[in-house]
Amino acid sequence: MLDPNGAGAYASAMESQIDPETALALLEWQLEMGASEAICDTPVDRFALDAAAPKPASSPAAASQPVPAVEPVDPVAEARSMAQSAQDIDGLRAALSAYDHCELKKGARNLVFSDGRPQARVMVIGDAPGREEDREGRPFMGREGQLLDLMFEAIGLGRAEGEPLYLTTVLPWRPPQNRDPRPEEIAMMLPFVQRHVELIAPEVVILMGNISCLAAMGRKGVVRLRGAWTTAFGRDAMPMCDPAYLLRNPTSKREAWQDLLMVQARLRKGAR
Repeated sequence: MLDPNGAGAYASAMESQIDPETALALLEWQLEMGASEAICDTPVDRFALDAAAPKPASSPAAASQPVPAVEPVDPVAEARSMAQSAQDIDGLRAALSAYDHCELKKGARNLVFSDGRPQARVMVIGDAPGREEDREGRPFMGREGQLLDLMFEAIGLGRAEGEPLYLTTVLPWRPPQNRDPRPEEIAMMLPFVQRHVELIAPEVVILMGNISCLAAMGRKGVVRLRGAWTTAFGRDAMPMCDPAYLLRNPTSKREAWQDLLMVQARLRKGAR
């Protein structure tokens, strides 16, 4: 650092008679003395200079370019498009697996798509996967699945033996803590369920649970809706209580048996 009382004062005294050669000689001398920066007569607030510095003007070409608008994605419309593009069950599974707008997918272990045989006359649509289903990647597992198998085997239907039975759920991914699916989640999955029914083309659809009834009929309250035929996805449909409810309320098994007998009778005479 240059001492202002030394070389700086000398330079000031020589200011009136300085010439380029002398100025260069003085500068070289200051460098030899170890001067590393110049000291002004008054301090300079460089922070103020930075704040006051003018912003670089954008070029006219850049200013004239419009910023492209980002079109919002309609998850239901995209689900409808992807579902309708599926030409078979494998294609529908692939489309559902590629669908990324449902947040439930991020927290699930497996896609729970279906179980049973696609040639089935009866298609069971449950609500949403639970812990066992999420682990196995198949609908209606664990104690609930065992009860369901016993119920339908009693009227000659089965996943592997007897007359074919086909199983799926409204949601293919498990909701956290087994909470009820939200309306927007049901809306996103509904096009896939509709296409699933179209591809299987069953004679009878079983709406097994409140969420299944809500998705297909726009109404909850399966305990009130059960026991009467309705129409869902263009097919004859029977609302039924799901196995989890029957395990909690064993007295309702008699009503479930009545529903199964109605399904059996419809199959014997042929669905309308």
